[in-house]
This record gives sequence, C-alpha cells and structure tokens, in this order.
Amino acid sequence: MFRPTVLDVFELTNLELGTCFSVYGTVAFVSYFFGGSFADKYPPRYLMSISLILTALGGIYMSTYPSLLGLTMLYGYWGFTTIFLFWAAMIKATRVLGGKLQQGIAFGLLDGGRGLVSFAFGWLGILIFSWILVEKIETATLLERKEAYSYVVLICSVIIAVVGVLLIALVKEDPSVTKNIEKTTTHQLLKNYLEVIKIPSVWLLMIIILCAYTGYKITDVYSQYANEVMGYNESDAAAIGSNLLGIRVLIGIAIGLLADKTRSSFMMIISFGITIIGALIFASGYINPDTSMLFWFTIITVATGVYAFRTLYFSAIQEGKIPLELTGTAVGLISLIGFTPDIFMGPAMGVLMDNSPGELGLQQVFLMLAIFAFIGLLASVVFYRINRPNKSL
Repeated sequence: MFRPTVLDVFELTNLELGTCFSVYGTVAFVSYFFGGSFADKYPPRYLMSISLILTALGGIYMSTYPSLLGLTMLYGYWGFTTIFLFWAAMIKATRVLGGKLQQGIAFGLLDGGRGLVSFAFGWLGILIFSWILVEKIETATLLERKEAYSYVVLICSVIIAVVGVLLIALVKEDPSVTKNIEKTTTHQLLKNYLEVIKIPSVWLLMIIILCAYTGYKITDVYSQYANEVMGYNESDAAAIGSNLLGIRVLIGIAIGLLADKTRSSFMMIISFGITIIGALIFASGYINPDTSMLFWFTIITVATGVYAFRTLYFSAIQEGKIPLELTGTAVGLISLIGFTPDIFMGPAMGVLMDNSPGELGLQQVFLMLAIFAFIGLLASVVFYRINRPNKSL
C-alpha cells in the first residue's frame, strides 16, 4: 500500500526493493519445508505467538531506516519469522476448525478476517501518515515523510506484538491437534514426507498456488499504477490498496461459501478465468487517466480473482484427499514450490518497471500475470478431474 513512499524514503529503485522481497522469499523457501514438519510436532498457538512477537521486533528495526544491506537482512529475518514458525501452523489449525464439510467457509473466514485486519491496518497507516504530516503530501519534505512513515511502522509493530501475547493468554489448544502431536516422532516426520510426495493433488497444488500467488505478488504494484499512470498522489494511491483489502473480506467469505456448495477446484477455475480477463485489460494499454471507470472495474476484477485464491489455496487440501495428520507436512511441501514467487517476482517486476518506466513496464507485469494465470487454469482443470467426489483415495 505504501510502495511509492517506501521507494522514496528508503531511496530505493524497484529492483532494489524487489531484491529485498527476493531475499525474503529465499529464506521462506527453506522455512516452508522445515516449518511444515514443525507444525505437525509442536502446538500451533505457541509457534504463531513467537512468530508475531519476533516479527514485531523486526518492524521496530525497520523504523530506524537501515541501509539497503540492513533492509535486505531484515526481509530475510521476516522470511523466517512469518513462515517457519507461523504459516503451516495457521493452516493446520484452520483445517481442524473446518472439519470435513466446512473447509471452504473455514478458510474463507480466515482470509476474510485477514483482509479485514489488513484493511484496518491500511487505513490506520494512512491516518497516521496524514496526521503526522503537517504539510500536504505533495509539499512535504523527505524528512517529514520519513518521520510519518516511521510512526506507521512502529504502531503496527506494537499491535502485532500485543496480538502475539493475547494468542498465548486467551486461545486454548484443540485436543485433536495435541493428540496428533504427541504421537509424532522425528522418524514419523520423515515418513510423512515420503507419503505426501506420492499424492498427485500435492503436485498439482504446487503449480496452482505458484500461479495464483504470482497474482497476489502483483498486488504490490496497484498503488504504484495509481500513482504513476492514473496520477494519484502517494496518500490516495495507498488508499487504493487499502480499499481493495476491504473487498478481500467479502470475497473470502463469499468464495468460501461457494466452495462448500460446489468444489474448491471449480472455484479455482473460475478465479483464474477472472484474473486472466483483468490482467489482459491492464496489459492492453487501454487504461489511462481519462478512463478511471475502466481502471476501477479492471482492478476490482483482478483483485477478485487473486483474493479468491487466498481462500481456495488450502481449502482444496480436503478435496485432494490429503490425510489430516499429514496437513503440516503437505502444506510445507506444497508451499516450498507454490510460494517461490516470493523469490523471483520482486526482481522480475523490478527489472520490467526499471527498464520500461511508467505505464509500459506495468503493462508487461500484468501480461506476465496473464501467462501464469493461464497455466494455473490448466492445472486447476486437471485437479478438478482427478478428484471427482466418487473417487476414493
């Protein structure tokens, strides 16, 4: 949401910021694999609580405006705290809550709730940013914007740390999760990986999530598109990203309900189709400051397709007939490949936008999205066909 501001106050190019994202993704790549087995061995709430507190400490460091090297190392640190300790634990806890028949709504409420919190964080950040600045954003000095943004980061970090403490204090462990953990040994974890790699749905979900997550990474440039192509100022451009997170709340819940009524894989096919349409409109170059209605229609279209997958990613685990006791391991292995856009999308977008500044570079980014979405569409069709309800594991 604050990408234009971050580029400015940290004095970064798109490629340098993309490199920071890539370092995050590289550490996350390793963390997915080992973090998945951790979620099958230790109680999720403890893993998630520690993750939140350590992530908040990283935010405090960011507010000091470290050098490019320091910022790069910080993103690597976040790759560990947000993935190794948090990701698979969160997915496993959600699957347990959803049971056998309500995976769609469980993950829909999860992502809708995440969208709501992100929406609140976004508007809180915008309010803080605007309140601290005594001058209008267009006339504020670099020092004034740096001070305002540091307050945004610090206040968000404090909230994250408080949530981490509340997680330990207020949330009780589900007995079924604890029971499985008590039976899990290191030898069993190795056997789990060997079992998981034999399941065809796991390999298809790797491809599907990789293609879908490419779209989620491109949400980083929504505010930049509004700023550079549509002529919005930094504050208004950040509001674009925050408003879209509000849409994410509705999408998460609606898609979750539809997935339970139909199938997660069917909703994946539709979501990829929607994403392709929106991405191709952006790539066509028809959108400019004189076509604001088309801009809003298209950005909402892409956001709908992309945010739908935040619900569908792992609600499909149940449909794919992956055993509950292997959930953490499966999530770790799927994420190992599925979230590699964390590694390559930042630099890829940076190169495209730095080599072709302005609208042309952004068009190329959305064309790349359309290509990935088409590949994901094909994988979703295969997943849909091999996991027909009348077929047993």
